[in-house]
Amino acid sequence: MRIITDSTADFTREELERNDVRCVPMQVMFGAESFSAAALSSEEFWQRLLSGEIGKTSQPAPDAFLSEFEAALDDGEEVVCIVVSSAVSGTMQSAMIAASMLDAGKIHIVDSLSAAGGQKLLALHACQLRDQGGMTAAEVSAELTRLRSRVHVYAGLNTLENLARSGRISKAAANIGTLAQLKPLVRLTPETAGNVDVCGKAVGRHRAIDAVARLIGQHRIDECFPVIPLYTHTSENCAALVKKLNACGIAASEHMFSALGPTLATHIGPGAYGAAFVAAE
Repeated sequence: MRIITDSTADFTREELERNDVRCVPMQVMFGAESFSAAALSSEEFWQRLLSGEIGKTSQPAPDAFLSEFEAALDDGEEVVCIVVSSAVSGTMQSAMIAASMLDAGKIHIVDSLSAAGGQKLLALHACQLRDQGGMTAAEVSAELTRLRSRVHVYAGLNTLENLARSGRISKAAANIGTLAQLKPLVRLTPETAGNVDVCGKAVGRHRAIDAVARLIGQHRIDECFPVIPLYTHTSENCAALVKKLNACGIAASEHMFSALGPTLATHIGPGAYGAAFVAAE
């Protein structure tokens, strides 16, 4: 059984190798230049973004999934492919087109209805089920589909500037937010049906971190799964959130920190922080 995901799950190269996961990268564009999200170094990406260049992203083409699926089938393996939420990207459509060109009965596409750490949690669980043995790819896919209804991601954004640059909000709204020191709070949860939902705002960094910790603390967390802290560019805000969570009795660890790569960071900018977790049944 081969586990495949896309670059929105933000696995590092070491994590991909350690867990035996294949990654289909998104594309990141700066002007006329296009880069694979897997090939663009973190240093170059942030240098470009922080210097004011406007970044854009695009989903993988069906051919990118097709080559991964063909390689798996040639090796006699079935496929479980976990993709970013279909509500925010056309990546699942690309994967489905590729699967339709092959033996679709051996290729199982799972819409994570999430992204970043939420998507990574599903992929890691797929790896665990694969390594335990005794389940078919179809059974693993069905288990992930059940689990996604308990996956939550909460985050705080440090700036609205990049959302304005990418056209997600107006420049006027971004300017007002900056002047007022408003920090938006967002979530990707079962209730949002795979969409990113603005679930609140706070004035200033410290109040925003407190607010994100409270949102997470409203849930009873399934301790069979890790809590994955998330950040963009630098991890100071994320570290402050982890301390708040630990004080509330939530076992989050800096060892599980996951840096958001170019696919998502292009749109949310530096200083963002949050956490992904699985809620108890």
